[in-house]
Amino acid sequence: MSTQMLTYLFVGLSFALYIGIAIWSRASSTKDFYVAGGGVHPVVNGMATAADWMSAASFISMAGIISFVGRDGSVYLLGWTGGYVLLAFLLAPYLRKFGRFTVPDFIGERYYSRAARIVAVVCLIFVSFTYVAGQMRGVGIVFSRFLEVDVSTGVIIGMAVVFMYAVLGGMKGITYTQVAQYCVLIFAYMVPAIFISIMITDNPIPQLGFGSEVNDGSGLSVLQKLDSVLLDLGFSAYTEGSKSTIDVFAITAALMFGTAGLPHVLVRFFTVPKVSDARLSAGYALVFIAILYTTAPAVASFARLNLVDTVHNTPYAEAPEWFGNWENTGLIAWQDKNNDGIMQYGSGAALSPTKPSFKGNTGAHGERLLNNQPTESINEVYIDRDIMVLANPEIAGLPGWVIALVAAGGVAAALSTAAGLLLVISSSISHDLLKKTLLPKITEKQELLYARIAAAAAVCIAGLFGIYPPAFVAQVVAFAFGLAAASLFPALLLGIFSKRANKEGAISGMLVGLVFTFSYIAYFKFVAPELNSAEHWLWGISPEGIGTIGMILNFVIAITVSRLTAKPPQSVQELVDNIRIPSGTKATANH
Repeated sequence: MSTQMLTYLFVGLSFALYIGIAIWSRASSTKDFYVAGGGVHPVVNGMATAADWMSAASFISMAGIISFVGRDGSVYLLGWTGGYVLLAFLLAPYLRKFGRFTVPDFIGERYYSRAARIVAVVCLIFVSFTYVAGQMRGVGIVFSRFLEVDVSTGVIIGMAVVFMYAVLGGMKGITYTQVAQYCVLIFAYMVPAIFISIMITDNPIPQLGFGSEVNDGSGLSVLQKLDSVLLDLGFSAYTEGSKSTIDVFAITAALMFGTAGLPHVLVRFFTVPKVSDARLSAGYALVFIAILYTTAPAVASFARLNLVDTVHNTPYAEAPEWFGNWENTGLIAWQDKNNDGIMQYGSGAALSPTKPSFKGNTGAHGERLLNNQPTESINEVYIDRDIMVLANPEIAGLPGWVIALVAAGGVAAALSTAAGLLLVISSSISHDLLKKTLLPKITEKQELLYARIAAAAAVCIAGLFGIYPPAFVAQVVAFAFGLAAASLFPALLLGIFSKRANKEGAISGMLVGLVFTFSYIAYFKFVAPELNSAEHWLWGISPEGIGTIGMILNFVIAITVSRLTAKPPQSVQELVDNIRIPSGTKATANH
């Protein structure tokens, strides 16, 4: 069976599985739709959380960025993993004990204010739509290559699938769908990693192969070999970072605190029966996530080595099949600058820095050309970073069934997170904005209908973001984490640990953090992208890391305003005490 047919088979079967689960577990009440009935086992919830967490950014883009920027890419590993520790200790058990459906529900009740609830909904929508843009682009990239459609059509197909199981099943359907998606994506990530580790280092464990010697007789380790090869091509050493220390710190912190403030992750801890199960869920999720995250650096390194070996100094007429396959998508291209018919790969941009657009034109040697003008650098090969994990099995010459498996895994990763985000958006609109604020007299049946309508509308908007994304998948997701860190995290943390934090402080803090962070990102990414460099950034902090400054501003404003205004009501102060005290203690009985 051909690779193409295997891909259709694997992806089609996975879609049938996801939709079948959604129909089997269709939500029949708002509690089913919002929190899966509140009875999910911690292991199941940990697996679903891992799938929710390991989005297209983790599966597709993270290793791609690491493979191109080397050591600087470690900020994504450190930030996203460390954030889960914060989440497990600082937020998950307390929010579960509070026992509400959504993050805005907690903020609205804790800060005794409709205005605070609405501001939280606005923050959540900003964060979620920014995040979901990366997921839909990931879906489009997978489909553009493996289903041989353009990226826009791929996004639309993904929208249709997400619509089916997110709108029908709600959180109940999504939870069990995400368990299946975790199994698919982790198997799809590990199988090619094991194959390629054996091919390059003779070690079947990728995490150990990453530190092993390359089996080419050079006596060099994988990282030493990469440093040597890349320096010869004019790149900086793979093991040396170019980012400033403050920017590395800011990005890592923004990713960590953003993790603890992401609404689609937090809502997962409302689905377990007990407070202790929330901690267990976080622990299981961290184990399931670690399997992929400890493998990503090895995948990134192997992919870069294979890329150089198969592309540099290769006549285009003898280019490997995978190169032509990906050229058809417009995500990789060759511009023959010296008219010698040989692909030269080196440092510098192959094309002008504006976003490439594939037009289907061909050059003198049959190469597919993009409509960008070539630059003066020696590099002739344009590569979209987001293709590296997906193309890795093809570059390494692995069997067709492995390539098809990776396609199914990439789709699973993107769809699992997209579904969780869309559910958070719909529940915030139907539950927090309508039921709790604007239309308090609607019935549960009407609320469920509004939730499904909101989910459908959110799918359409998410699709537009996927067709017109602002950056690489992992970068888009980094912006979402920065917005979450700057807006929601301080309000949640102060709401749990500070009896003095009041509605005036929370509202002003969230607004200042959100507006500052969003404005900074929008300015350097959309208004003045030509100024997006270290010499123009505030204190040398990039848009990916500015959420840390936004978070600090939020804390300062919230604490200052709370001190200058009236204390929260006594009932709210007692609520804060009660959230933090373990169930079954004497202190709990007194409240």
